[in-house]
Amino acid sequence: MPERRTVALVTLGCARNEVDSEELAGRLAADGWELVEDAADADVAVVNTCGFVEAAKKDSVDALLEANDLKDHGRTQAVVAVGCMAERYGKELAEALPEADGVLGFDDYADISSRLQTILSGGNVEAHAPRDRRQLLPISPAERQGASVALPGHAQEAAEAPAEAPADLPEGVAPASGPRAPLRRRLDKSPVASVKLASGCDRRCSFCAIPSFRGSFISRRPSDVLGETRWLAEQGVKEIMLVSENNTSYGKDLGDIRLLETLLPELAAVDGIERVRVSYLQPAEMRPGLIDVLTSTPKVAPYFDLSFQHSAPDVLRAMRRFGDTDRFLELLDTIRSKAPQAGVRSNFIVGFPGETEEDFAELERFLTHARLDAIGVFGYSDEDGTEAATYENKLDEETVAERLAHMQRLAEELTSQRAEERIGETLEVLVETVVPFDEAEEGEGAYGRAAHQAPETDGQVVFTDGTGLVPGRIVTAKVVGTLGVDLVAEPLGTEFSEIQEAAG
Repeated sequence: MPERRTVALVTLGCARNEVDSEELAGRLAADGWELVEDAADADVAVVNTCGFVEAAKKDSVDALLEANDLKDHGRTQAVVAVGCMAERYGKELAEALPEADGVLGFDDYADISSRLQTILSGGNVEAHAPRDRRQLLPISPAERQGASVALPGHAQEAAEAPAEAPADLPEGVAPASGPRAPLRRRLDKSPVASVKLASGCDRRCSFCAIPSFRGSFISRRPSDVLGETRWLAEQGVKEIMLVSENNTSYGKDLGDIRLLETLLPELAAVDGIERVRVSYLQPAEMRPGLIDVLTSTPKVAPYFDLSFQHSAPDVLRAMRRFGDTDRFLELLDTIRSKAPQAGVRSNFIVGFPGETEEDFAELERFLTHARLDAIGVFGYSDEDGTEAATYENKLDEETVAERLAHMQRLAEELTSQRAEERIGETLEVLVETVVPFDEAEEGEGAYGRAAHQAPETDGQVVFTDGTGLVPGRIVTAKVVGTLGVDLVAEPLGTEFSEIQEAAG
């Protein structure tokens, strides 16, 4: 009998990282590793790091140190860093953090099992030397599909050592149906799962380092996206969220920039899928046809995760972005004319180099009129290797902190007001969590999300009565109150009455 090998995956950062972790889990399970939830119960703890902003990098380092502590009093024998921070810093991270027994880049993913086995056996796997991954793919998008480059979530095999998936995959592992269809194993039982639509980004926002370590934009083929969605539906998933660095560019390297408009109805038609959500949309790339599909296709959520970042023209140009307050408000008016209940969220950076008080006031004007459901606000800080880090006219830390605090207070107030506007609306809510009677203060507590609420970021729906509700069920409910950005809703209809009767 082969020796028992256990591994735990600790995931930080965005939904794209969650997909990558499930790819790694699929590869490891296919090679005989036993996946466990708690790092303390694992021979190897794999920390999928985030390298986006300073706070995320600190969280990643803390997670690695916490996992390392387990080696003193638990089963854990090795701690390995993967993900964006590991890819971005490589050897530098390995030297600065000797507590990590391995620092693996994206090129190691195809051979993750052998890498972990080497580390677990006391061997050394050299940390990779970081490189600008934009240089690994052709400049022309049309020439990228045939390139042999490691793409997390696409799972191309390493060109020098292709690894075939075993024919007898363990239960719960998705088969790799093509060169870019990854092995995948779910790491939780949530009725929601992310599906990677593409990787990388061709935009050159002056504040963002992501393209340098995630690479240029490359789409997954529609057949692979559909195949993975069908497999997820078989696993009990009811909602899929399409993720990438920029979903509005999907298909440009496949010869059809409107490919998303044709793919969405196909995904919505997959048996078992009740909701399809699209995230990461660029305002400057929004097309009338895409707006139409997002606002009129059954089972496709009228949800717009729009990356505005700011609304003052001078700041946007310094960011190498497009638009202004009035254009953005016109876009929102167009969306809401087609779907009045549409959800809209965005993130913003305050204190960008050269941001004047007038620019700050312009952003406040936009937020006041935009009626966004969710708002993320971040204070500017220099990121290694970005153009903005070289800019002059930097604001002092105190000014950035003051503007951040002011805008965060405003955002909290505005999103609470937007939630109150939804009182009286009837929503289709996907039940995600049910707290049993003996754990809730009064009766059963149930929580879910409506079409305008994405996982983790946009608030939730709190049911007035969770009796008989189960995760994965779509329930019609009427909003009767709010708790900040969260909605309080009462289940409606004959279906709910039947649930109550069945529950006794």
